[in-house]
Amino acid sequence: MEPTQSPEPRNNSRILLIAALFLVLLGINGVLYWMNRQKSAENEQLTTQVAEKDDRLKTQIAEYEKLKADFERQSQEVQSMGLSNDSLEAKIASINADLLKLRSFKSSSFSVAEQRRFKARAQNLESQLRKKDDEIAQLKADNEALYTEATTLKERQNKLTDTITTIARTNQELTEKVAVASRLQAENIRVGVVNSRNKEKDDDDNEFKAKRVEKIKISFNLARNDVSPKETKQIMLRLIEPDGAALYNLSTGGGTFMIDGSEAFYTAKQDLVYDNTRQPVQFLYAKGAAYKVGLHTIELYEGGVMIGKTTFTLK
Repeated sequence: MEPTQSPEPRNNSRILLIAALFLVLLGINGVLYWMNRQKSAENEQLTTQVAEKDDRLKTQIAEYEKLKADFERQSQEVQSMGLSNDSLEAKIASINADLLKLRSFKSSSFSVAEQRRFKARAQNLESQLRKKDDEIAQLKADNEALYTEATTLKERQNKLTDTITTIARTNQELTEKVAVASRLQAENIRVGVVNSRNKEKDDDDNEFKAKRVEKIKISFNLARNDVSPKETKQIMLRLIEPDGAALYNLSTGGGTFMIDGSEAFYTAKQDLVYDNTRQPVQFLYAKGAAYKVGLHTIELYEGGVMIGKTTFTLK
């Protein structure tokens, strides 16, 4: 009987095959692990790059927003000084356009070239902003100096106006005083009557018979007045009858004149050159009709101001 053959060689081959497969699988897993590590590193790097671009984009947008706010501030300051702000408004419009462009970028599309371009533009705008701030500061200083100067001039003008007003008021007061002081005065007023036979009669009591009166004679002197100018004066006579009406007849030289802003009738007038010599003046008035019985009043005026007054009675 032949002896049984040992299975060892077959088992060894199986073990070797399994070991070989294990090693192959281990190698594949190693390769996969390495590839996954590489991919993770690349993803992390890409994520970092995207985050950095996003930060740079956000920073750039924030910088342009600040520039816009600063230029708007400058525009308001210039406008408050009453100056044109067209150039600043143009810059603000340009910055708004830049902001619109920046906000349209995705982080991944914000290229290095775009970053450099916008940063350079922002630096240029910042430089313009600082220069404009200096100009505005100088304008404010100039305006303050002008305001101070204008205020000083206004104060001086007000003082000068007050002085002129005071002088004008003083002159007006002096003029009024001179006007009052220069008023003429009729003195020694006497009334007489002339009858139809041209005979004159005086009476210390100024009482006369009405039926004998043809004309009324009023005589007086113009008192001395060193203030009143030596010039032509117009003397008005008002003969007021007992009923209060002033005799007035155009055919006998009557008319109207102003007394204290109101129109009044005068009976007669005459022009004379005042010479400050107490010169005599005389009126001779013929009514041309019968005189009324009662108290009559004589008023004398020069320059619209009464310079004398007296009364007489006809019986």
